Amino acid sequence: MIDLKALFQPHRIVMMLVFAGVALWCALSLRWDWIPEYLPLALQGIWTTLWLMVASLVLGFLLAVPLGLAQAVGPWYLAAPARAFCTVIRGTPLLLQLWLLYYGLGSLFPQFPWIRSSELWPYLRQAWPYALLALTLSYAGYEGEVMRGAFKGVAKGQLEAAKAYGMPRLTLFRRIWLPQAIRNVLPTLGGETVLQLKATPLVATITVVDIYAVSSRVRSDTFIVYEPLILLAVFYILVAGIIALAFHWLEVRVLGSGQPVRITANTR
Repeated sequence: MIDLKALFQPHRIVMMLVFAGVALWCALSLRWDWIPEYLPLALQGIWTTLWLMVASLVLGFLLAVPLGLAQAVGPWYLAAPARAFCTVIRGTPLLLQLWLLYYGLGSLFPQFPWIRSSELWPYLRQAWPYALLALTLSYAGYEGEVMRGAFKGVAKGQLEAAKAYGMPRLTLFRRIWLPQAIRNVLPTLGGETVLQLKATPLVATITVVDIYAVSSRVRSDTFIVYEPLILLAVFYILVAGIIALAFHWLEVRVLGSGQPVRITANTR
């Protein structure tokens, strides 16, 4: 239930009035006649931005889990490469990684005839696979370090109790260890998801037509500067707000209950 008294506090009322005044001034004073011409391209750019973000989040998290697990409890020959990968990714800019993949790795493939004749060549000659790979590796590098701390933060008593019940290692990981680790890092994942959204404009530097690239094209074609940038900012604010609300709902559902994981003798 919404607390109206907390919502309509004086500082919030002032902020809403200022926002309404700015929005009204923008609507009446700036040029918006270019929108119908660029609307189809903008919708395509929005779709590109969103699917790149979602796909890199899913693939990056799937890679971050074994990276974190290897650093937390893995042998040295697994922990060392995982730690080195996370260090390199976190220590270099995403733009540099993106250019190394696209202009470096992408320029090597045409030199091999068997690659040019393969079924993968129509995809490898495009820019979006390298953008997706760079975003995925970047997210995995950061989240791998986060998951390392999350795995170490799970109470050892729960793991020992599961082992005492005879629970197999894979079942223990799937039912006890991983859910507890994700629960520990859920607030962090929300912030990292927003950061991943704000990292997607970099793909425009390798000719991927995302929403930022559409905004740049409008500015170069029409010499209208502020209007496309304002709409671009509104888009990112809205998507970031939706992400924040979604993770807040998850935190209330998962963290608000405060119920620990119960271990039963059923290990199947």
